[in-house]
Amino acid sequence: MDRRTFLKASGAASLLAPVLIREALAAREQSLVAVAEGTDYPAITRKVINSLGGMKKFVKPGDIVVVKPNMGWDKAIEFAANTHPLVVRTVVEECLAAGAKKVKVFDNTCNDSRRCYVNSGIENILKGMKNVECKHIETERFKKVTLNGHFLKEWELYDEALSANVYINVPIAKHHGLSKLTLGLKNIMGIMGGSRGYIHRNIDVALADLNAHFKSHLTIIDATRILTAHGPQGGNIADVKVLNKVIASTDIVAADAYATTLFGLKPADIPVTVAAYKRGLGEMDLGKIKIVKA
Repeated sequence: MDRRTFLKASGAASLLAPVLIREALAAREQSLVAVAEGTDYPAITRKVINSLGGMKKFVKPGDIVVVKPNMGWDKAIEFAANTHPLVVRTVVEECLAAGAKKVKVFDNTCNDSRRCYVNSGIENILKGMKNVECKHIETERFKKVTLNGHFLKEWELYDEALSANVYINVPIAKHHGLSKLTLGLKNIMGIMGGSRGYIHRNIDVALADLNAHFKSHLTIIDATRILTAHGPQGGNIADVKVLNKVIASTDIVAADAYATTLFGLKPADIPVTVAAYKRGLGEMDLGKIKIVKA
């Protein structure tokens, strides 16, 4: 090809590029969010998982799976500070039924870990389950990871999360004094070591940095009861609203976007959601998300 022919071809390609990009974006699979409602929490948790193709779509025989709830607070179940133990146990059961070799459940808690694990109800409900570990964080297992993010260039992340075959994010939907809400994107803080308070300087960008590097394979949001004020710790039963809902998606941004509406807010109201969307981590436009009632 001579230079003139090459330049003509290059020019045509550059004109065509935006068209191809738009077509590729249009052809991308639409984000799907499954929502189930009912007072039988194991049943509605299974419904949303099955609506996404079942746990066997995510977990293969022999996999090591991390199920990461929020159990960071020394609060009883009814205060909606931690993920509901029945939701957590059901996710664990589904992983085992799909053939998981081992399921690990942990959180880097904010209050005393021994009290958090017990009073959240999660440690007790998992006791005696074969091939299930619910053990406390071991600080020596944090590893410094290069993120090359917009705000965080590196951070210590928990080795057991990094080495797992599958990571399932199981937060509770609740109010947060700084980020407005804490949902799937923020639940990643439970695998962070170091001085986590540092990220509060630019929390939306920092969380986008972390989620861009470390992806959740599946996000299941517990909205059986939500904390509407004084989060993330709560402590007043008057701030708790019972919704009896569970939400699931492979798109963490879409899951958070839908959960935001439970608080009478829009996805654009939550800076963390916006930052993750701008980073290309998922869809926040509810008009472009397929919402399925399971």
